[in-house]
Amino acid sequence: MGSLLLAVIYLIFISLGLPDSLLGSGWPAMQQDLGVPSSYAGFVSMAISCMTVISALVSPGLMRKFRTQWIVIVSIGLTVLGLLGFSACKSYWMLLLFTVPYGLGAGSIDAAVNHYVASHYPSSVMNFLHCFYGVGAVISPFIMSLALKVSRWNDGYRWTSFLQLGILLVVILSLPLWHHHEKGEEAESKDSVGILEALKVPGVVPTLVAFFAYSSGEATSFLWTPSYFAGTKAGLDAEAIASFGSLIFGGLMLGRLISGFVSNRLGDRRMIRIGIGIEFAGILLILLPVKGYLPAAIGFIITGIGMGPVYPAIQHMAPSNFGRRCSAAVIGLQMASAYLGSTFMPMLFGQIQQAIGIGIMPLYLLLFAGLNLALLELTYRIIGRKKG
Repeated sequence: MGSLLLAVIYLIFISLGLPDSLLGSGWPAMQQDLGVPSSYAGFVSMAISCMTVISALVSPGLMRKFRTQWIVIVSIGLTVLGLLGFSACKSYWMLLLFTVPYGLGAGSIDAAVNHYVASHYPSSVMNFLHCFYGVGAVISPFIMSLALKVSRWNDGYRWTSFLQLGILLVVILSLPLWHHHEKGEEAESKDSVGILEALKVPGVVPTLVAFFAYSSGEATSFLWTPSYFAGTKAGLDAEAIASFGSLIFGGLMLGRLISGFVSNRLGDRRMIRIGIGIEFAGILLILLPVKGYLPAAIGFIITGIGMGPVYPAIQHMAPSNFGRRCSAAVIGLQMASAYLGSTFMPMLFGQIQQAIGIGIMPLYLLLFAGLNLALLELTYRIIGRKKG
């Protein structure tokens, strides 16, 4: 029964990743069809992110009132509604309207499932969980590509919504499997604290800023890596430049896969320190002043591998660092911090690189990696003094 439930949880995270990469892969066709400037994708993305932040912030209250499986079911239902809405859009304003269910469906399910896994499963499961998010994010561009080949972008969203409906059906059928942890979860949820009380717990605020810093570096890498090669390495064709967008993502998934096998033995704090150390090494390799693209390409892969264990480990540490009473609220706040970082800091870098040049990117990533490490080490000291 436990293994079946774990398989369902992994499937839930595939569903979480499915909607996230559709906009980027479909936007060139969507922009032409809707007759809007290419920059308007940013407003859609920001609207989705804002809804996701709101959803993450209300998730602790939802977890106090409802069990995880019901939050998951409603959240997937909202994303299905958002996807179907996007598939029916014939004008740009309709996209903005359907960003509401599209974004609201992501934050609560992310926080609720992360809290559930952090409370009931070892660190390895958390790393594998985030690997499966990547599986979903990889699948949906292929769905959109097929839709653009044989039909229109609308069908990319429609077909993805059908896949989400299938996952939703599996989750509904799996309801009896969740009873194993139900009594413990009900007791914890009644005793859990709210967001304002969680913010007063020593060490929570620096952890949130650390999470913001991590997500800022990760999202900047996702968005700007191809542009870095286009702006700093001569002689590359457009197809090669576009392919470099997968370097960080591939490294990230590889890092989480490896971490899943070793994290139980090494522990969350050590995994974070090792990961950020590897991230530093990758960024320094990108900084090497060479004309060829290969060292930088390897550097981005290594940077992604280093980033891999950081996000899952910070989430998994929440119950042990701040107590089970606070963990739901802390994880909800962490998710909101992550979405804020991934929404605004890549945009800020866009302005910086426009003024200074894209070559500044490794230093930008180095800044956030250092800030992440420094704030987490500060958190450990604060927690150590509290426990001591």
